[in-house]
Amino acid sequence: MLNNLAQQPADALLALIKLYDADPRADKIDLGVGVYRTADGGTPVFACIKAAEQKLVDEQPTKAYLGPEGDMGFVHALMPHVFGGEDPSLGGRIDGMQTPGGTGAVRLAIAVAKRAGVTRVIMGTPSWPNHAQIMDDCGVELVSFPHAAADGSANLDALEAALKAAGPSDAVLLHGCCHNPTGIDYTPEQWDRIVDLLAETGVLPIVDLAYQGLGAGMDEDAYGARAVVARLPEALVAYSCDKNFGLYRDRVGALYVLTASADETVKALSNGHTLARASWSMPPDHGAAAVRLALADPDLTKMWLDELTSMRARINQVRQKLAASSNAGAVNLTPLGRQQGMFAMLPLSKEQIQALRDDHGIYMAGSGRINVAGLTMDNIDKFVGALAAVSG
Repeated sequence: MLNNLAQQPADALLALIKLYDADPRADKIDLGVGVYRTADGGTPVFACIKAAEQKLVDEQPTKAYLGPEGDMGFVHALMPHVFGGEDPSLGGRIDGMQTPGGTGAVRLAIAVAKRAGVTRVIMGTPSWPNHAQIMDDCGVELVSFPHAAADGSANLDALEAALKAAGPSDAVLLHGCCHNPTGIDYTPEQWDRIVDLLAETGVLPIVDLAYQGLGAGMDEDAYGARAVVARLPEALVAYSCDKNFGLYRDRVGALYVLTASADETVKALSNGHTLARASWSMPPDHGAAAVRLALADPDLTKMWLDELTSMRARINQVRQKLAASSNAGAVNLTPLGRQQGMFAMLPLSKEQIQALRDDHGIYMAGSGRINVAGLTMDNIDKFVGALAAVSG
């Protein structure tokens, strides 16, 4: 039977990592891997997480199983930071469950939506490649529209047209902030219009909030998700702690469900629990427990927010320097200064991307997506010069 399986192509990003590691050039630049990097190229463990992990080692009484809902202390500790307000649960209308990273949260959101009757998901493209793969594997149809307008802003007209053409069994997947891969976010005014459209059409929103704190600020980055849950009767919010707590390999995420009543939310989450039980049984505990402990300690919470502020400042510093560059050949870097988060898309051909790799030791995804955090004040000039060399 197993000989009936077809060989699947290698993951392009994993292949890029291997190529980068094998490159002997001392001045090579990795812009492919989607992790935050410091000015010296490292991806360290957050100090607040180190401290919380030590508490966990000292105080954790058992490693017995949790249920499919995971660490609910973690889930609830995050809610004030995600949803804000005096009652982040909106009287029990919002509740959640732990998932294996943001990927698990998105996967579970799509699966719950499908079980509720969703057959199609509307999504702006380009998007994180795994979004489409998850939808395909879950058996829901992807309906796409262009996310970016010609001027480098979000294409609200295209989203509006897609929503107005939607049917009763449609959902829409929206990036909460720091759009991956373009870095092009909706403005608060655009979010307000989107919520109006969702209220008019009844399309179910699925908000993927994977980078809170790495764009404009914790509250600013949550504006869209908060507007959705404040004004609509139903929504799904997939959340990731992998980036804003640096817990990539520990896979820490949560799925939040908003319904019209506390009873409906309990019912919806019971479906999430059943689906999770059949998929991963229970999520990994260690990283979520560390986040819970960090958020329970005011000093560690402040340390976390300060670390995020430093990361955000470095990303924005790189963006501003890139935007101010006037010698990148045919590549216009000015829009990068208006964008948010770690990622941006450059209008480069496959041949130009290959030339950057072969001639200059600069590694990026074949789509032209770059991880802005892979650049430093020391190597930006080399990068800009290489762009000029390959683009003319």
